[in-house]
Amino acid sequence: MGIVKCCREQVVAVSPDTPAVEVARIMGGEKNVGSVVVVTGDNRPTGIVTDRDLAIRVTAQERNPGEVRVSDILTRGGVITFRDSMGGIYEAIQKMTAEGIRRMPIVDDGGKLIGIITMDDIVRMLGGEEMAAIAKNIEKQSPPMPEAAAPPIPM
Repeated sequence: MGIVKCCREQVVAVSPDTPAVEVARIMGGEKNVGSVVVVTGDNRPTGIVTDRDLAIRVTAQERNPGEVRVSDILTRGGVITFRDSMGGIYEAIQKMTAEGIRRMPIVDDGGKLIGIITMDDIVRMLGGEEMAAIAKNIEKQSPPMPEAAAPPIPM
């Protein structure tokens, strides 16, 4: 079974020339999502923009969100996608873990966007062994936890 059977087929997508302010509106109000897939005119994914990207690459740099385009804030190096014919959930988890990503557009054999799978989606579907693999991915991407200070010894 291909991954498309398990992924979200209603993907929120924008073009590279979409203003950052519009992306924020789409994420926050219209669609209530944490990311959008950036696609070319022929519906091929070229990147993903997250709410974190907007915060760090627009707001924190005090850039005008009406002037900044999605293409200006994409992570360089391309987007990691998964072809529906490559397998199912287990293969998707392996690829996401190996690449250190939490969202992955699903494409058909022609490279056109047909869905998206996120770690949140996978967490809702799975348990046990698969959850251990997801926990490993989250740990790999997260800043180190401070060591817990020993509680004071009562005297």
